[in-house]
Amino acid sequence: MSQYFEVVGISSSGDGKLDEVSQQEGIKTHTVEMTRKITPFNDLKALWSLYKIFKQEKPDIVHTHTPKAGTLGMMAAYLAKVPHRLHTIAGLPLMESTGFKRFVLDSVEKITYACATRIYPNSYGLLKFIEEHKYTIPKKLKVIGHGSSNGIDVNYFDPKLYDESFKEDFRKSLNIDSNDFVFVFVGRIVKDKGIEELVEAFTRVNKDFDSIKLILVGGHEKQLDPISSETEKCIDNNDSILAVGWQADVRPFFAISNALAFPSYREGFPNVVMQACTMGIPSIVSDINGCNELIRHNENGIIVPVKNINRLELAMINMLTIKISETPKEIRNYMIKNFSREYMHKEILSCYNKLLSES
Repeated sequence: MSQYFEVVGISSSGDGKLDEVSQQEGIKTHTVEMTRKITPFNDLKALWSLYKIFKQEKPDIVHTHTPKAGTLGMMAAYLAKVPHRLHTIAGLPLMESTGFKRFVLDSVEKITYACATRIYPNSYGLLKFIEEHKYTIPKKLKVIGHGSSNGIDVNYFDPKLYDESFKEDFRKSLNIDSNDFVFVFVGRIVKDKGIEELVEAFTRVNKDFDSIKLILVGGHEKQLDPISSETEKCIDNNDSILAVGWQADVRPFFAISNALAFPSYREGFPNVVMQACTMGIPSIVSDINGCNELIRHNENGIIVPVKNINRLELAMINMLTIKISETPKEIRNYMIKNFSREYMHKEILSCYNKLLSES
């Protein structure tokens, strides 16, 4: 976008990552610390900081991502009278909330959308959910392209970057045999990513199939939605489950894997499933928005009900014993055609230009 606009990036510091973005993209950045939790004092402080930045920069467009930055960003942009206030929704944590917490989160969501001039759900499932719950008026809503927030870099996620020699050596470094069937999970190791169901289903399958492995790629979050101690013990005590922690580059793990296992409870438009498909491997996903828009059942993967251990177990067995209809090349080509980053960026630019031409 910096080829067409003066771009200013605003985010929490992220331990220096915002400075890296500034250098890589050649844009000015501002640090505004924002928490993922409900922290009234810190949130008011961040709101005031954002308001001052918007009054200083006088942007034509403010485009926010993530729930907290969306709420604070849209409120500050509204108060600063920014003409075009856009918010991309990449998942709704409130879907798994109940009671008073759900009421609070519903209210915050409605405030965010009221302050915005355009709302961009990144999947058609999210669009439907927002319409059904009447969070905003329909004319504000639009899915850009075929979905996703930013598309996928098909040149970066390319299986051809990893030859057989690399894959053999990398498997050996993880004590994975050449004939092992490898399931991989990529994401935060938390309850609402379906980790507890995944570990239980894999443990059952592992009793009948020795030559299988499960790689868990992602960091544990002990404070936000932690997995149970029982699941932690299963991971620690099963030699066939490899917890490798957070990784800066997940591509090698996709390259040595036979299938993605991603039984998440909720998503917007999951980058992990996009990455797996672009690397040419099939996926087992839960029947939720985003996942069921990327995966076509028994073609490029298998769709299972949310939180259903038995169906997840059966899907893993089917993935081991029954071939899905599409080849790795076909799985990848579908992503190139419909979800490449180049395509998505053109669609976002088109939205920006249309808004500016109408104002």
